[in-house]
Amino acid sequence: MITELEFKSLASQGYNRIPLMAEAFADLETPLSLYLKLAHGRGDGKYSFLLESVVGGERFGRYSFIGLPARTLLQASGFGAEAKTEVVRDGVVVETNHGNPLDFIAAYQKRFKVALRPGLPRFCGGLAGYFGYDAVRYIEKKLEKSCPPDTLGCPDILLLQCEELAVIDNLSGKLYLIVYADPAQPEAYANAKRRVRELKEALKYSVSAPVVKPSQSHPPERDFAKADYIAAVERAKELIAGGDFMQVQVGQRIKKRYTESPLSLYRALRSLNPSPYMYYYHLGDFHVVGASPEILVRQEKTEEGTKVIIRPLAGTRPRGATPEKDKAAEIELVNDPKERAEHVMLIDLARNDIGRIAQIGSVKVTEAFVVERYSHVMHIVSNVEGTLIEGMTSMDVLKASFPAGTLTGAPKVHAMEIIDQLEPTKRGIYGGACGYLSYAGDMDVAIAIRTGIIKDQTLYVQAAAGVVADSVPEMEWRETEHKARALLRAAELVEEGLE
Repeated sequence: MITELEFKSLASQGYNRIPLMAEAFADLETPLSLYLKLAHGRGDGKYSFLLESVVGGERFGRYSFIGLPARTLLQASGFGAEAKTEVVRDGVVVETNHGNPLDFIAAYQKRFKVALRPGLPRFCGGLAGYFGYDAVRYIEKKLEKSCPPDTLGCPDILLLQCEELAVIDNLSGKLYLIVYADPAQPEAYANAKRRVRELKEALKYSVSAPVVKPSQSHPPERDFAKADYIAAVERAKELIAGGDFMQVQVGQRIKKRYTESPLSLYRALRSLNPSPYMYYYHLGDFHVVGASPEILVRQEKTEEGTKVIIRPLAGTRPRGATPEKDKAAEIELVNDPKERAEHVMLIDLARNDIGRIAQIGSVKVTEAFVVERYSHVMHIVSNVEGTLIEGMTSMDVLKASFPAGTLTGAPKVHAMEIIDQLEPTKRGIYGGACGYLSYAGDMDVAIAIRTGIIKDQTLYVQAAAGVVADSVPEMEWRETEHKARALLRAAELVEEGLE
């Protein structure tokens, strides 16, 4: 931990956020136990989060991140003249901006001059949360007035300002406890130092997961009846045949009464469907629980410049019941002309998105047509990278890539216009992005798929399928059901007692 003299020296250099950090061993803990000790130690964990990762479906990523309850958050809602972004501190709105929320977020990030510590992972403080799918209406003005009815009522953007966090190094077993101090506040150094010690002390306490007893399971309901969904797919095929566009993602929302702990749902999901992006956000009136397989976009600083990465994921098959059937499903998937054509189109979309903000000649496809397996399905995945133009920010990168082509279709903007016509409700968080924007200037956000929203004792799950000229409507319906299955099964496991 830095000394008070070092703290004052950094403050004199103009830094207005200075981290105090302590290390501890956490090799006998799990990210979940640490989350309960640190984020729930002094309350119910409101405005906290846990981010984890499983690489390749079988090993944990190096770092897990625990965001302790945030005092400050940014939330945006409304479109066009009604758009507004609020800064909320300790439950009180302290600032309201009526401009474009994405521009406000970019300006807000610039308010903080942070004294970064070398050697820490990409995320060691900053903003964390979600950008809902409908945040695209802050980018594409022609979509401002075509939004379907909102039946969920969640903000279109919600970001927690993460200034107390724990970073778990799953390789070394070390835990980094980080508290940011604002030197303009009285006793800033002493208060931050005391808070770090409190967190270290909290590690000594024992915790237990929420008690889960078998409970009544409620059947899922659908906003989009099967017949109506199939009719929407047929309508999309008619428009494609007329030359309107090449592909569109048509989705459905499934809801189910859920009265158990949201954290128990996350526990079941992380066991059932370990994924590259696993997240649990306690956002006050609602929770976001996800196990997404797919990057929306990653921005990371390297010695060669700032790299931007998109990994298109499209082409899906259910997992086989035996290794032989699983292999047969893979062979069928990679040789399916419809799936290959759709995936090639999405690689092109990714190249185009990155090309808008990348240095000329830097955009490359570094992996193509790799099959990745998850608990219920397998997907075709590729990797597209480029080097960011100097001076561009994370909001520039987000505007260029949002939302994912894998959740819209092509051409992207026209496909979104068709989605507004075909789907009965506003998408909300689904199809947007969950992740972080770090003080260091890095960004890592996943596409909000395989993601559940728990609000008012109801679990909401959404999934979409890509419709092209030769789509079979029944098959597209089944694909949405397969994609939604992992979360619904996780809820069933909780209702069975999570044993």
